[in-house]
Formats: sequence, C-alpha cells, structure tokens
Amino acid sequence: MTKVSHVELNDESIRKIGPYTLVTGILLALLGTVGIILPGLMSLFTTSFIAALFLIGATFWGYHTWKSNPRSVVDWLKPALLLLSGGLMLFYPLVGVAAVGLMLAIYLLMDSFGSFALAQALHPAKGWGWMAFNGVVSLLLAMLFLIGWPETSMLLVGIYVGISLIFDGWALIFLGWAFRKGKLNGQIKAVIEEHDDSAKTA
Repeated sequence: MTKVSHVELNDESIRKIGPYTLVTGILLALLGTVGIILPGLMSLFTTSFIAALFLIGATFWGYHTWKSNPRSVVDWLKPALLLLSGGLMLFYPLVGVAAVGLMLAIYLLMDSFGSFALAQALHPAKGWGWMAFNGVVSLLLAMLFLIGWPETSMLLVGIYVGISLIFDGWALIFLGWAFRKGKLNGQIKAVIEEHDDSAKTA
C-alpha cells in the first residue's frame, strides 16, 4: 500500500497562495509581452538560458564522473557533449537560436501527429474535432518554422516563447485571483478528500 501525504490546506493558507500566484502570473505575462515586442531579444535570452542549463548539467555530470569513474572515457562523453553544446550556444547565439527553432519545429510535428492519432481514436466521440484542430495548428506552426529556417528562427522562437509565457501568465493570474477570493477553496478540499478516500481504499 502506498502512503500519500499532502500539505494541510485551510482557507487562510489558500488565500495566502493567491497573491504569490497572482504576482508570478503578472510577471510572466509582462515578460511574454516583451518577448512579442522584441522577439530577437527573447530568442537570444531563451538560447542563453538553455546554454546555461547545458553548462550546469555538464558541471554536475562531470563532478559525478570524476567521483565515480574518472578513468572511463565513455562516462566523460556526456559532460563533454553538454559542455560543447552549451559553449557553442553561448558563444554562437545565432546558431543556437537556429537549433532551438529546429527543435521547436520537430516538437510541433510530433505534437501534430499525436493529435491526429488521438483525434482518429476519439472519432466520432465528442471532442475529436478540437484535437484535430490542435493537430492542424501544430502542423502549420511546424511548417512555418521549417519553411524559413534558419533565417526566421530569430523572429519565430521569440514570438513562440512570448506567447507561451503570456498564456501561462494569464492562467496563473486567473488562478491566483480565484485563490485570493476563495472561489476554489471548496473544490480543492473536495479533491483532497477524494484523493485521501481513494488512497485509503487502495
């Protein structure tokens, strides 16, 4: 039997979450707006962020290899590749932006094929049309990335990330506002109680 634990939430603690969620949502929405206004800057920021993650990963993985098996050439390949990839993206940001654009195109293609497959599986049940529509939108976005690649990557990557941040920001804004007003308190408690009941019967 698996024991499930959760943080006890009361009306006061839920209301305290609201302002933090609200502020985070506003900041994300503002950052996304800046990304759409200045897509080139957002593209460079995104590439630099990914490069930093690669370099941090290379540092931790290299330390692990040095401590566990320093004489193994194979174990040093992963940190070396992470270090090389992160360094190239950091010192050649335009190439990094193009690489990010290609990765986004591949992701959108996979998402569109998955949406089409799910829509076919759902048909004729309710909701299959929305899933097919999602597949069409993802396919069109992927084609938009690929047709102008790599020249349009500087523009499209920034716009894509900016729109994503705006949607995430507004979702948190609405959620934080609902938390602050206590509109979701009953729903959250109901979900927690249902989760506890199912855990006890498991």
